[in-house]
Amino acid sequence: MVAPAPHANDPACGVVLQLAPQELVGLERRTTTSQSSRAWGTTDPVVLRCGVEPPGPSTEQCVRVTDPTGRAVDWIAVEADDAWTFVTYGRIPAVEVVVPSAVQPDGTQATAPLVDLSVAVSATAAGRTCL
Repeated sequence: MVAPAPHANDPACGVVLQLAPQELVGLERRTTTSQSSRAWGTTDPVVLRCGVEPPGPSTEQCVRVTDPTGRAVDWIAVEADDAWTFVTYGRIPAVEVVVPSAVQPDGTQATAPLVDLSVAVSATAAGRTCL
């Protein structure tokens, strides 16, 4: 079960969910019951929640992920033992994506799902960049 984000009812989250891909890094989308969320995979799914609290200025690592069309999204990246958590930076509503280590065991491609999510996340309004 995924807890709904505090701003899950933001209308832009509906657009993000509509644009979210059916498949993400080779994982099929699965059903979720929480408002404004998506998940891909079965055992350790990649989970997206739209409407999380937007992060303010941070000393955490910031990464800019650019898709093949040149669309760029900035993310605050926090690594834990079992997953990476990415939260969009400078976008309202903010989007959180949790990528379990099992999805990318070597850790080198933890941002791969973010590339596939660029179109959907770009539906949120960008106001700042972290780079």
